[in-house]
Amino acid sequence: MRGVIEMASHVARRDSTVLLTGESGTGKELLAKAIHQNSLRADKPFITVNCGALPETLAESELFGHRKGSFTGAVSDRAGKFEAANGGTIFLDEVGELTPTLQVKLLRFLQDKLIERIGGRREIPIDVRIVCATNQNLAELITAGKFREDLYYRLTEIVIDIPPLRGRESDSLLIAKYLLNRLNREHGRSIRGFSDEAVAAIIAYKWPGNVRELENRVKRAVIMAEGKRITAEDLGLSVPEAADQPTSLK
Repeated sequence: MRGVIEMASHVARRDSTVLLTGESGTGKELLAKAIHQNSLRADKPFITVNCGALPETLAESELFGHRKGSFTGAVSDRAGKFEAANGGTIFLDEVGELTPTLQVKLLRFLQDKLIERIGGRREIPIDVRIVCATNQNLAELITAGKFREDLYYRLTEIVIDIPPLRGRESDSLLIAKYLLNRLNREHGRSIRGFSDEAVAAIIAYKWPGNVRELENRVKRAVIMAEGKRITAEDLGLSVPEAADQPTSLK
């Protein structure tokens, strides 16, 4: 993770397009925000777009805007996400979910730095940095004909891969303690820490949902715990067998 953070710090003050890869829940949006906050665009907008949640019929309008009367329901001119992010950073989460049409539009923007609203006749220059994220293998999507190869090379000027939590040794306990302190403040609690069984359970668990799952479990425990320390039961985790056996001095 030190390597990930050093790389993010190095590219933050440059305007390169960045692709963040990693499993769901590893903190790609958090890293994207950190890149923006440490960039020369920090005082400008940071706009997040979940490409997987864009309705297909409205996706182009959401990103690039539309002119009044350009389609049924377009009762007024409307700016899209790219215009809203002008001067700042736009974060395209789940970029592998973009439709072929939007891939072409995005490629054109990366080449010309111009957008055109639906129904519009005027090209609008936009100064925005693009940071993307995906939990998919884009190279496999290219082979399957679902992602444009030319767009792929435009998006991968800088690639930062965030490792899953299960591959980061004791990070799970470190992050859990940080989350506990933060959530104690947010919920007005004064829980002192984790029981020994909870510590063993946190370290042993594989965290398939990564940091997002860890945060959800600690948050639930902070809200529901009745004791001064969070137990494995509060976290909804089972205690590894080795933690149940006393260690003899011999």
